[in-house]
Amino acid sequence: MADKKCDSGSESDSTEEPVVGNVNKFAVVPPGYNGRPKKGHMIFDACFECGNLGRVDYITEYEYDLFIRPDTCNPRFRVWFNFTVENVKADQRAIFNIVNFSKTKSLYREGMSPLVKSTSRPKWVRIPAKHVYYYRCPDHRKNYVMSFSFCFDKEDDIYQFAYCYPYSYTRLQNYLDNLEKKNMDFFSRELLCLTVQQRRLDMITITNPDNLDPEETKRVVYLTARVHPGETPASYVCQGVIDFLISNHPIAKVLREHIVFKIVPMLNPDGVYLGNYRCSLMGFDLNRHWLEPSPWAHPTLYATKNNLMELDRSDKCVLDFFIDIHAHSTLMNGFMYGNTYEDMERYERQSVFPKLLCANAEDFSLNNTNFNRDAVKAGTGRRTLGGCLDDSSHCYTLEVSFFSYQTSSSSTAMPYTEEGYMKLGRNLARTFLDYYKMTGLISAKPSSSIVPKPGRYNIRDRERANTDPPSDKHYVNSHRSSSLRYSYQEF
Repeated sequence: MADKKCDSGSESDSTEEPVVGNVNKFAVVPPGYNGRPKKGHMIFDACFECGNLGRVDYITEYEYDLFIRPDTCNPRFRVWFNFTVENVKADQRAIFNIVNFSKTKSLYREGMSPLVKSTSRPKWVRIPAKHVYYYRCPDHRKNYVMSFSFCFDKEDDIYQFAYCYPYSYTRLQNYLDNLEKKNMDFFSRELLCLTVQQRRLDMITITNPDNLDPEETKRVVYLTARVHPGETPASYVCQGVIDFLISNHPIAKVLREHIVFKIVPMLNPDGVYLGNYRCSLMGFDLNRHWLEPSPWAHPTLYATKNNLMELDRSDKCVLDFFIDIHAHSTLMNGFMYGNTYEDMERYERQSVFPKLLCANAEDFSLNNTNFNRDAVKAGTGRRTLGGCLDDSSHCYTLEVSFFSYQTSSSSTAMPYTEEGYMKLGRNLARTFLDYYKMTGLISAKPSSSIVPKPGRYNIRDRERANTDPPSDKHYVNSHRSSSLRYSYQEF
């Protein structure tokens, strides 16, 4: 989570006994038992990509204390869990207590519950909230504990439990490999650097190839995600953006014709692979190191920031947006954080895009959207780049809840699904059309079947054709009616 609105939960440093490494096919048997595990002696495992479970204590035949493994080289962060249970009996019941969360405030207070799937039912579902309890526990130094009860109904299944929908490094690599194989002329993939553990830091570019002519001025939107590895919803939002931009949707065609999209989908591949919540392999919270990233300690930030600054320095590039995508552990909905500036015109200008996104996405909250310059956030991407990029650049953090959203027409919380996160990504991508229509870069009434005009033309030609764009103030008052005039068909 890149930012916290008000109090997002204090941290507890108490882990009771040190928890180092993940459990590996660990059979939990009653005290004094010797011999091979019997059916019903649960076997826990987290030694797989994105896995996290450090210790299991037998309490009774029906109850077990579970300990999250802290982030590598950093014991402060203990939130993400992802583990499997096997060797169960049909209709075996159990209570699992996760006893060492590092945060006290949590969406578990708002009805959030863990996710579960099994080998015969591979779709993630939430455990019913009535079986989940979040409370201070006197047995664990009054730390907050999340307990949930579960009934294992199929003894041959392997069950997997997770804090949120996992999205692994391998899944991203397979996704990008498949996109590359399509040989789309408007899609390219580039290796920015390798991580400490030699994983890829990918950057993809989506645009009409004519926009990449080095002699022509280009407008750039730059997106990043997963600097905090446990914030898996960010990857679903990011994939939603990519899926939309490469689609045949008429809005996507218009955007590719005018804008260069550069996307770094996973800023912390090592942390993701290892099952960390917030830190890199070496224990760094990378989103506090944008000011002076180290090429050896923070290679992914170093490469990404250098790429951004190169674009910013170029006379042939206008870097309009930097948006860093995160997930939030205590608030609902999608929302944004932006910067405050002494220049009132700049401050008002950057408030426009969140309003446009709110008009397109029912799960986006303007009430949670916040503009600040807290000293504690000085090393974040949005704060650092907001201070060193050109004044015309808009820098935001886009947050989305780990759990749910409420719409303006309903007081009932709707839990996010993988598809719900991707839909927010699609709506984020669509909102760039509204923004560039407002600035006059894109025609106010694009055709629903966009075909590039014969002959080449560039951004400066378009800008000369739009010498008197409407003002931000005028658009804020009229954007709802103008967006209604343009028919958004659901993608």
